[in-house]
Amino acid sequence: MYPRLFQFGRLAVPTYGVFSAIALVATLSLAMRVARKLTLSPDKIWNLGLYTLLGGLIASRLLMVVTHFALFRYNPLWLLGLSPTYIPWIPWVSAAVALAVAWLYLRAEQLPLRAALDAYAPALTAGFAIQSIGAFLAGANYGIPTHSALAVTYSSTYAANWYQTPLDMHLVPVQLYHAAACLAILAGLLLWLPRRTQSGELAGAWLLVYGLTVFFLEFYRGHATTSGLFTPMQRVAIAAVLLSGVLLWKRNPSQPTTQITTQIAP
Repeated sequence: MYPRLFQFGRLAVPTYGVFSAIALVATLSLAMRVARKLTLSPDKIWNLGLYTLLGGLIASRLLMVVTHFALFRYNPLWLLGLSPTYIPWIPWVSAAVALAVAWLYLRAEQLPLRAALDAYAPALTAGFAIQSIGAFLAGANYGIPTHSALAVTYSSTYAANWYQTPLDMHLVPVQLYHAAACLAILAGLLLWLPRRTQSGELAGAWLLVYGLTVFFLEFYRGHATTSGLFTPMQRVAIAAVLLSGVLLWKRNPSQPTTQITTQIAP
């Protein structure tokens, strides 16, 4: 496939990185559109997503520099590219920093948590779909070996070096399965949006359906590692499904949607 989109001297521009950037813009743009329907401030919703992502990205880059300082000192532009090895704990630490930034911004701007989650549920789903397509093209997040006629085969050494993708093997195109599932979930959420009866309902539905999707797709991930019964991502998916019950719980079943919309306005 195409793990490297462009090459500028020593700096390689990865396909996965470009699609991730497109996914970021799509996520923030769609979140703003949904925020308007929820009578939330589109600018605050944009800033919430931007600060959260920047917090996670900066944490990730700094951790990569610390763990690969010799490589960074030799070529500082490497910081804009990819890590040559996958370090499992870096994404988790970066995600924790991102969540902390999001919480601080919500408190500072007095944004209602449940309504903000509703604004980002469809947006994140669209972003994940775009990112998964980029992963498929690049060979990242590859699937397990298969004999299916729908299998994909990678041959680029960049995919092997950057993502440890097995070469010349028939693999399950799990990235496309994930993208297709995200598009179906996105359609369902957008249809549900005008019918929601309380804030947090859309986010709860997303956590439930997307959590189940991730849980089952993990069985087809080639890089998934288990330390016990489930992989780390499956544990996160189980937590998401359990958390969905909190958001879907009917607090005021008889309260009309219009009253809720008024309450969540900043």
